[in-house]
Amino acid sequence: MSTLLPSRTDAGTPAVFVDRHIGIGADAQARMLEVVGYDSVEALVETAVPASIHVQARATSAIPTAATEAEALAELRELASANRSARPMIGLGYYDTFTPSVIARNVLENPSWYTAYTPYQPEISQGRLEALINFQTMVTDLTGLATANASMLDESTAVVEGMLVARRASKAKTDVFLVDVDALPQTKALLHHRAAAVGIRILETSFEGEVPEAFGAFVQYPGATGRIWDFSAVAESVHAAGGLVVAAADLLALTLLRSPGALGADVAVGTTQRFGVPLGFGGPHAGYMAVRAGLERQLPGRLVGVSQDAVGAPAYRLSLQTREQHIRREKATSNICTAQVLLAVMAAMYAVYHGPDGLRAIATQVARKADALASALRSYDLDLVSEAFFDTVRVHVPGRAQDVVDRARDRGYQLLWIDDATVGVSVDETTTDADLAAVLDAFGLASAELPEGEALRGVDGALHRDDDFLTHPVFHAHRSETAMMRYLKTLADRDYALDRGMIPLGSCTMKLNAATEMAAVSWPEFSRVHPFAPEADVRGYLEMIEQLERWLAEVTGYDAVSLQPNAGSQGELAGLLAIRGYHLANGDLERTVCLIPSSAHGTNAASAILAGMKVVVVACDEAGNVDLGDLRAKIAQHAAELSALMITYPSTHGVYEHDVLDITRAVHDAGGQVYVDGANLNALLGFARFGDLGGDVSHLNLHKTFAIPHGGGGPGVGPVAAKAHLAPFLPSHPFSQRAEHAGGVFDGGPVSAAPHGSAGILPISWAYVRMMGAEGLRQATAAAVLSANYIAVRLREHYPVLYAGEGGLVAHECILDLRPLKEQTGVSVDDVAKRLIDYGFHAPTMSFPVAGTLMVEPTESEDLAELDRFVDAMIAIKHEALAVAAGEWPADDNPLVNAPHTAETVVVGEWEHPYSRETAVYPVRSLIRGKYWPPVRRIDQAYGDRNLVCSCPPPEAFA
Repeated sequence: MSTLLPSRTDAGTPAVFVDRHIGIGADAQARMLEVVGYDSVEALVETAVPASIHVQARATSAIPTAATEAEALAELRELASANRSARPMIGLGYYDTFTPSVIARNVLENPSWYTAYTPYQPEISQGRLEALINFQTMVTDLTGLATANASMLDESTAVVEGMLVARRASKAKTDVFLVDVDALPQTKALLHHRAAAVGIRILETSFEGEVPEAFGAFVQYPGATGRIWDFSAVAESVHAAGGLVVAAADLLALTLLRSPGALGADVAVGTTQRFGVPLGFGGPHAGYMAVRAGLERQLPGRLVGVSQDAVGAPAYRLSLQTREQHIRREKATSNICTAQVLLAVMAAMYAVYHGPDGLRAIATQVARKADALASALRSYDLDLVSEAFFDTVRVHVPGRAQDVVDRARDRGYQLLWIDDATVGVSVDETTTDADLAAVLDAFGLASAELPEGEALRGVDGALHRDDDFLTHPVFHAHRSETAMMRYLKTLADRDYALDRGMIPLGSCTMKLNAATEMAAVSWPEFSRVHPFAPEADVRGYLEMIEQLERWLAEVTGYDAVSLQPNAGSQGELAGLLAIRGYHLANGDLERTVCLIPSSAHGTNAASAILAGMKVVVVACDEAGNVDLGDLRAKIAQHAAELSALMITYPSTHGVYEHDVLDITRAVHDAGGQVYVDGANLNALLGFARFGDLGGDVSHLNLHKTFAIPHGGGGPGVGPVAAKAHLAPFLPSHPFSQRAEHAGGVFDGGPVSAAPHGSAGILPISWAYVRMMGAEGLRQATAAAVLSANYIAVRLREHYPVLYAGEGGLVAHECILDLRPLKEQTGVSVDDVAKRLIDYGFHAPTMSFPVAGTLMVEPTESEDLAELDRFVDAMIAIKHEALAVAAGEWPADDNPLVNAPHTAETVVVGEWEHPYSRETAVYPVRSLIRGKYWPPVRRIDQAYGDRNLVCSCPPPEAFA
């Protein structure tokens, strides 16, 4: 072929999706190649990627020829239509809900929210951070506990994290963790699987009689059966023995019930799904975790706090102690490094929109309908499992359970089959009287009259909530749609997302999230589907999932793919647990050592610890490659106990390592397995495959390489892909509709609450692959590599490029070394990052993987004009730094150390700086018409850590 990239000219009209997705056309490509010094993109990429790993051409492909946008949407419509429309009344932590249209349109479907990145640069993330402060305040108020984090991945994984918090904080000398027999079944399965790897013994109990000694106890409130009970006496017994109590609580129920904190819980966890977040066949949904005072530093995940900026104004930011727990590497107590921000924002705004009175009214309506159903069933002498319930009624129908469930399904309703004698029915805010009548008909009570329901009729009055919650003005000020729309717009305008400009973050791959890819997420055939729906009702979903599994297996060189992990960290863990399971099945109980290069992302080591492995660090050489000599020495030292090697390819330093085949061969020769971290797959797709490098298992980041949006720090999907010998140990699930997958039968135990994880956003990646085709995916990699090398070449004389491979080329990202600039001028990497805001850019990744550097990844989505705008900004900043060194501006008063500059900075008061107002906020003329104005000055992180505040500040703080 004459060119690897789209052949359109920049003046032409793109005809196919790949031309829409890739920002550089033939004309731009030619100009960039001239700068980089190559005649063609093929020559560039084939030089950068070692010849020894080039993928061989395939005669046939599982990936069909690229579809147009219209064709892809039509195929998705066909798949969606294969999902049978039904009203889900299964419950078990998942409920249908009404997403207020103002939230659906202005958050879920708004690129200002879904294309934003994790708020590591807080000055340009104040809108998202305020929304997350609202979320944290909502959770602490409802749970009655002191501090909540910015969301978890789902309820079941949050329970596991709660168990780990209890073990860290407990004074009890035992490895026993008590688990409520009335816990959600998917949570119990996850607890057993995760506990086994870290040496925790699970003891299921009804908490009747004497409470066994344990470092912690977990209770479900209300229980899976719907039962509501007072667990305060159990909490006292557990505390007396030095243990902690973890309670999984339904937030909607907590508007009517006493809070877990009031009953003695130390940790509360759960999901916020029913606060306006669609079912989505299991996700993504925002889990939550809250802790009592004294446990704040134990929180996993992310925590938003309140600090102040350079002039003392209140400002939000991520708190240091939990901002990146994986900085602790092998000392980490959790591998969770993401959140579910977009969904947490939706849930928080649901509470903002409805307020405490609205939430209480919704909960009361739900409880009354459940009671009305229960009363009608009782009137026909049917017994209930529990008389104290909120929304779930379990009914004894000896010998008739399957018949009742089948009759309900015939009428368009999904009920829960418990056993031959028991059926479960859960109601939610969407349930109508007509729905209840249809359910009664399914029980054979066609003439049953629906009585007037009473909320919490059978619940002890002492458990009824009598304290206020959501008292902050934010939960009372936005009742009209006009007010809510304007509030959401105000917050979005405070942020910087891809809809404003490039986010050149290395290791993060902030690429285009095309509108066509996003479209199906909101379709009810995908969004209003329960994750435990029967197979016959979800054939469209299952077909789409199987197709995506096959496509991902092909492009990675593996035999099987599980889409269950709902974050990259969970995909890592699933892969390592598969390796653990494989060794155990082979009788190799001693194989517990995991080799990890010193350059690796911190989640690698954290995941290994949580998989029950011992981390041994392997050195890297000056070029950023794994030190082959040190690797061989470590393999020899630990040969009998070697479990796995974790490597990232291309390396975390953005280099294609030439020794990768020697590395993987050495591990295999010693009986170990090779885990290839898929974080940098965007530099490889179509040119090489992990499975061909010697990889046995990898996780992929669909929110990086396959176009799922970052959503401000989540959602993500982290599928795990493996060779055939590891496939049996990939994640299974007790409610999986099918045991068989494209790559075999999986039986490794669950890693997320839902069988297919965050299935609701899989149509995005399906559409991306379907519209790109195999050749389009290859072109995307080529464009990303070309763009990164273009930036590296243009900036090399201003900032040293720290690592490079063959021919001085980088992969899809480059590391700019700012340490010489600091030595020469005193200007720090922080100063450059904050000054970039004044130029209208999100900063690249700061000080990772090397302190004092910026790691730049442009992605294939950006056009040449945007790349040049970034390069010009970086060059201009270098000249500003040299001006400081030359004494033109003082070291403590210049545009760099004072950055970013707000509008208030240049408008209010006298201007007393040695540089002009224009230099401060319009360093280039192009900003005058399209300036992004940061809402706050540079934020004082240390102040916030000394003064930890993680809930909504009072309005007078902003006066």
